[in-house]
Formats: sequence, C-alpha cells, structure tokens
Amino acid sequence: MIDLAGFALAVLLIELTPGPNMAWLVTLTLADGRRAGLGAIAGVALGLAANAALSVLAAHLILAQGPGLTRGVSVMAAAMMVWLAWEAWRDSGESSQAATPKAATGRHALAGFVINLLNPKSALFLITVMPQFVTGGRPSLAQGLTLGAVSVGIATAIHLSLVLLAQHARAALMAEARARMVRRVLAVAMLGVAAWFLFKALG
Repeated sequence: MIDLAGFALAVLLIELTPGPNMAWLVTLTLADGRRAGLGAIAGVALGLAANAALSVLAAHLILAQGPGLTRGVSVMAAAMMVWLAWEAWRDSGESSQAATPKAATGRHALAGFVINLLNPKSALFLITVMPQFVTGGRPSLAQGLTLGAVSVGIATAIHLSLVLLAQHARAALMAEARARMVRRVLAVAMLGVAAWFLFKALG
C-alpha cells in the first residue's frame, strides 16, 4: 500500500521552499515572456521525470538486496530531511537572480532538462524518502514510478503557477524577509518529518 497523501505532503514541503528553480523561472518569464517560461517548465519537468525514473530503479535495486537495508534507508531519509531543513533554515536555498542558471534564447528547455536530470539532491530525496511511504519500505517498480509521477506532478504544478503569476511571485521571492520566514517555517516542518522517519527506523 502507498501513502500518497503523506508522500505528497513531504514533496510539497520541499517544492514550496524558495530556491533557484523558482527564481530562474520567474526571472526568465519576466525577461523573455511567458512562452519562454513555459518552455523552461517543459524542460524542467522532463529532467525531473528522467531523474525520478533513474532514482526509482536505483531504489528498487538497492532495497532488493535484502530487508535489512530498509532500516538503514529510513535513517538516511531522516538525515536527508534534516539536511534539507538545515539548508532552508540557513537560507542556502538561494532565491536571488544571481544564483539562477543562465541559458541562451531558445535553449531554456534544454537548460531546465539538464540541470534537473543531473540534480543529485532530487535523486537522493526520492531514493531515501520514497520507501518511507510504502508498506514494508520496499516499493515495487510500479509503486516507485507512481510516487515519482506524483513528485514531478507537484513540482510542475508549482512551477506553472509561478510562471502564470510571475509578477506577484517575483515580489514574494525577492522579499528576503518574507522568503526567509517561509523557508524557516518549512524547515521546522521538515524536521518533524525527519523525526517520524527516525521513529520508524528505530521502532
């Protein structure tokens, strides 16, 4: 059985944390228009989907080695969430324009694809966190791909909202005090998720 609601909430916490993808999409849309932003979203979504597929395969192969690895993966998932919480708390989830990737006109989709395909943080998140929401902690390929699709769907929905509301989103992302408050609230929530993972691992 899959806990889709719980997994979706964990993904939402991560995706709502202001970061480079958000700032890039908003800045790109304001500079080059909505069409450029939508093109970039397509690239980002494809990159995330490919990253998720590879991560699901890796998790399936790792966990197939034996049930003893399940507890270790749970501990790693807790550590992953603590790390993400720490990054959010200390504002390393940079949201300024200077921290965003650059791409020549007409290549935004390719840039979004490559950056997200090669994002180790996304891969590690799925490999360690995904099993926590499947009964027994050892997802089948079908279950893993379902959770990967949920993750990509949530991220794409948020990115689409940012592009469609770019002017308002830019004001929110560039207001550093507000962005810091959002990051820190989400960081505390991530710590709560980490504690739950650790409880499962040691229980």
